[in-house]
Amino acid sequence: MNIIIPMAGRGSRLRPHTLTTPKPLISFVGKSIVQRLVEDIVAVCDEKIDEIAFIIGDFGDEVVVDLKRIASNLGAKGIVVYQEEPLGTAHAILCAKESLKGNVVVAFADTLFRADFKLNKNNDGIIWVSKIEDPSAFGVVKINKENIISDFVEKPQEYISDLAIIGIYYFNDGENLKSELQYLIDNNIKDKGEYQLTNALENMKNKGSQFSIGQVDEWLDCGNKEATIYTSKRVLEHNKQLDLIDKEASIKNSEIISPCYIGPGTKIENSKIGPHVSIGANTNIKGSHISSSIIQNESTIVNSKLNHSMIGNKVFFNGNNINQEISLGDFCEIK
Repeated sequence: MNIIIPMAGRGSRLRPHTLTTPKPLISFVGKSIVQRLVEDIVAVCDEKIDEIAFIIGDFGDEVVVDLKRIASNLGAKGIVVYQEEPLGTAHAILCAKESLKGNVVVAFADTLFRADFKLNKNNDGIIWVSKIEDPSAFGVVKINKENIISDFVEKPQEYISDLAIIGIYYFNDGENLKSELQYLIDNNIKDKGEYQLTNALENMKNKGSQFSIGQVDEWLDCGNKEATIYTSKRVLEHNKQLDLIDKEASIKNSEIISPCYIGPGTKIENSKIGPHVSIGANTNIKGSHISSSIIQNESTIVNSKLNHSMIGNKVFFNGNNINQEISLGDFCEIK
């Protein structure tokens, strides 16, 4: 089986953090978004993964190395391909056409999920969905009595269904998917100015392909600061039975309120941390009270009272003991 991960988007809603780090590589609780996503997919598939193809923009050589490492750690070959222009979801997937063969999972790298099922390959494909209150901003599906998808509807303005497509798909014939995607490109078939995967899915359904639904227990978005902090909170809650404080972290005269993740080499003095705080590696925190926040690597936080905040890599921040909610990208310095 192959996994294809389109991740070339700009991540503009998560700025300033995505100005220097691609959104799928934003980390919390010790792992990047894309690493956690791929690991969750492998657990659901419960079978050998041959290739993981990452579709990226111009992210730099370090990102390529990191992505190939993620694949290698899961026993798969890591392949990196480039989407030069943002021409839509169908175009993005087709950039990895060499990996569109055999059984394929496609997963867009801005979402995480929890699911308690294993992949059932009796049908032509599976579309992962989640029930939501307001489906108007999402693609949704309608299903028949056999739980087979009867319609795909993109961002319905009137109620059609509450089953939103979360951006993860299984296909038992990657070559067939590739053919349908290529058909859209060759015939310049666009929706809202872009080549859309949902158009290919509709064509496949009309030709007799049967797609069932994979309903997840929880759908976690990483699209903006608020959603990412909430997702970090939920990941911490799911793992609170584990020891999330690295043995190489140093904690002196401080209180840690579980659940928190504290990375290796981090030093905390005279502070109160938690709950729901994720701190990366080699960060220094002194005289501070931090809750419900994400702090990346090699930053220094002093005299700060932070809640619901995101702080990037190599940041220096002196909060002057004022209660604050902030979002600082990499390399910022505030004294």
